[in-house]
Amino acid sequence: MNLKLNKWYVLYVRSRHEKKVHDLLVENEIEVFVPMIKTIKQWSDRKKKVEEPLFKSYVFVKIKSAKDLHQSLSIDGASAFIRFGHEYAIVKESEIKAIKFIVKDEDLSDLELHNKPYKIGEICKIFYGPLRGLECEILKVNNQSKILVRIDSMMQSIVATMPTCYLQETLESA
Repeated sequence: MNLKLNKWYVLYVRSRHEKKVHDLLVENEIEVFVPMIKTIKQWSDRKKKVEEPLFKSYVFVKIKSAKDLHQSLSIDGASAFIRFGHEYAIVKESEIKAIKFIVKDEDLSDLELHNKPYKIGEICKIFYGPLRGLECEILKVNNQSKILVRIDSMMQSIVATMPTCYLQETLESA
């Protein structure tokens, strides 16, 4: 296991402990990111807009030293860093930036997380808004156009509804 410094790692935490672990890591001066999304929860008597983590039980931690790694694991609610085989899962800085753009953009709605591969669809480049420059795959779900942004290092994908006027066909799909 080779620890790489100044990289984002994925910390698995107890269910519903993402915010608590985030706050404790911040107190310990460790850089952390928990992407939060707004959703509407339906109860039998009411609906309420709530904020919840996009990635359930995951917290992104930027490890700058071996001490950060050990401190992160000692936080109440933290379980383990995600690994693929013997190597820790490392999330690219560009993927962290893309996730940050996605969760902050008011024009994106109906965010969903998918961890299954999709069949190849129409590939577009986003040419407007904070996601400008990213490539995405167009999905047709219930007659709505949605975009799919892959986070390859985590083997996860984010799906969101986006105005089609933000998209431009790439030469490969034209």
